[in-house]
Amino acid sequence: METLSNNAAEERPRTRRFRISSIEILCAVLLVAVLAQSKLQDLFDVPALRTGSTVFVAVCVQALPFLVLGVLISGAIAAFVPARALERVLPKKASAAVGVAGLAGVALPGCECASVPVARRLIGQGVAPAAALTFLLAAPAVNPVVLVATAVAFPGRPEMVFARFVGSLATAMVMGWIWARWGKLSWITERALRRLPDVQPGQRWRVFTETARTDLVEAGGFLVLGALISASLNVLVPAKWFEVLSGQVIVGVVVMAVLAVVLALCSEADAFVAASLTAVPLLPKLVFLVVGPAVDVKLFALQTGTFGRSFAARFAPVTFIVAIACGTIAGVIFLGGVR
Repeated sequence: METLSNNAAEERPRTRRFRISSIEILCAVLLVAVLAQSKLQDLFDVPALRTGSTVFVAVCVQALPFLVLGVLISGAIAAFVPARALERVLPKKASAAVGVAGLAGVALPGCECASVPVARRLIGQGVAPAAALTFLLAAPAVNPVVLVATAVAFPGRPEMVFARFVGSLATAMVMGWIWARWGKLSWITERALRRLPDVQPGQRWRVFTETARTDLVEAGGFLVLGALISASLNVLVPAKWFEVLSGQVIVGVVVMAVLAVVLALCSEADAFVAASLTAVPLLPKLVFLVVGPAVDVKLFALQTGTFGRSFAARFAPVTFIVAIACGTIAGVIFLGGVR
């Protein structure tokens, strides 16, 4: 009897608990917005709110295609490009590998969120940490998706694209050389140095879809937050406050650099947010675009969880200083100084 009872219990269908995910929440929000459309129009029929909503929608609509393309490429890299492919082309000497890894970021694009686990995979498969960290900083900043997005955000200003490319690539390579000279493996947590298993052929499409979906949800959330803050800045902060930055270049550079760290925007979308701040000169905007993909609050959290607190506490502050310096120098060369 006991055996029959156990068999009967095993044959009963298992009830699955319904879990509310971000997709269900998004659908619910869209449904409410459609049903309450007329009331929302009356609610937002205020000049300041109309201006803010216009800026918000413009930033999201312009940036979303590049964000989607970026996460699709990121998922493809995680699933179909083995870490050994980059390992084979890297020189054995760490200082020389830094230059190759920096240029590899042009051919292997990805967002900041994706570059951290890719860098960990490279280190786990024997790539020199200096080269892996160079790739971590270069991939989300100098890839074609980001450069095209920057060109679209700043029409008629190709110098912004060249300045961003040079400033970001210089930041990645300088940090790689700094790590090759003074970095220590003891700063990186032991789990990040373990060899990671390669993706099995039968799991590649699953890894692709999961990576792309996760990156899109995370990066999309930061895009919406950045667009909301950008709209709020355009409405709540008087234009004369930003105009003050045009006469105080050092203050403007520092303020925009700190703003890049706090906003934590995705590199495929940050150019549209920077372009929306019309009163800010080009040089502080450029520093904003160079600093953002290199160091921000979300990257610091990801690096802490992946490489350890000891690593992040040393790597992030130095990256911040180097990114400001490289962005400023690139701005002076390509933008003709302060403007």
